[in-house]
Amino acid sequence: MTGFLLGAAVLCVIAAAFLLSRRNTAPRAADGSDPNLGWYAQREAELQGEDEKLLDDARLRLLEDAAAAEGNAPAPGSGGRRLGVFLLLAVVFSAGLIYQQTGSLEDVLIYEELSELTPQDSDATREALLARIAARSRAREDNLQYLGLLGQLYMAGEDYAPAREAFGLLAEKAPEDPQALAMAAQARFLAADRQLDADAQLLAERALAVDPEQRTALGLLGMASFEEGLYGAAINYWGRLQAQEAAESPGYEMLAQVIAVARERGGIAPGNQAPQGAEDRGPGISVALDLPGEEPLDPRAIVFVFARPVGARGGMPIAVRRFQAGQLPTRLRLSDGDSMAGQLLSEAGEVVVSAQISLNGQPGVANAAFTGVGQPVTAGGDEVAVEIQWQTAGQG
Repeated sequence: MTGFLLGAAVLCVIAAAFLLSRRNTAPRAADGSDPNLGWYAQREAELQGEDEKLLDDARLRLLEDAAAAEGNAPAPGSGGRRLGVFLLLAVVFSAGLIYQQTGSLEDVLIYEELSELTPQDSDATREALLARIAARSRAREDNLQYLGLLGQLYMAGEDYAPAREAFGLLAEKAPEDPQALAMAAQARFLAADRQLDADAQLLAERALAVDPEQRTALGLLGMASFEEGLYGAAINYWGRLQAQEAAESPGYEMLAQVIAVARERGGIAPGNQAPQGAEDRGPGISVALDLPGEEPLDPRAIVFVFARPVGARGGMPIAVRRFQAGQLPTRLRLSDGDSMAGQLLSEAGEVVVSAQISLNGQPGVANAAFTGVGQPVTAGGDEVAVEIQWQTAGQG
């Protein structure tokens, strides 16, 4: 609020200075049509060569008449200045009113209240702020940040039903945002008393399809799988999450403990259901990837490798691997450790392996600079190999 008022004051000063600079201070030029001047010229001619005192009286009378006329005349430009000042005030008032109604002043005030919020504030204060944010979100439906903020605040207050609605709407408006999809899945899971329904699982799987390393989705699917007794799937998800933690960090150690518990309850020996990218001894697919073309490739571009059922043109892959283009050319191995959503590559039957190089880090043909597709293979038996032949995205 202070910044807005200060800005308005500065604009007023600038506008006032502009108006004053245009003030007409030049003296009024003599007008040849003035009757007083005509009378004086005639009188001067009559008294030429006669009494000089009479000529001085004529001059004095001329000056008195001119002074009287000047005093009775309106100040030059005074009406224009008054109109200018009125317009200035009207513009400033209108601009402030419009800014308050449609601009970001309310956003600034909400941000200030959020930044000043403390754990000691009363529930009434928090609810009032939450209602204010909800109203602002309805008024600015294009601002998805308010939906995300609403969902986070509801989640922090363990009010999961409205959090589910906020994140659900956010996921509808941003269907390619993995964080929005994962948070929508988590909110549904918690609102359903920690039960993973089909919609929540689909949201989490969609998040992993966009970003195979999405932490919230991996943690959620791992926890839900564990609670349903699907310990192999839980180990898979948690193992992929653990691979993102620094070795011996608290997060790494915590995940190692829950993975050990899942192995014990499921009777799964170490080495089975390995984390993503692990070279286990089960059936797998060896994929050879070369550099596409002769043009230099940004080493920070992201390479996605997918395994999907034969005939599938999209949707959730059975297995996925992601790495940077700086590692090309390379040969990698897809196995059950790369499986998604509890599926096992070894049980998927015939699949097609494809690859994409994305310059913006997002999967999908629309985001790919290069794509490649291999021949159908089956990972249910011995190791099989696939050679990916690249082509520019969009070409047949």
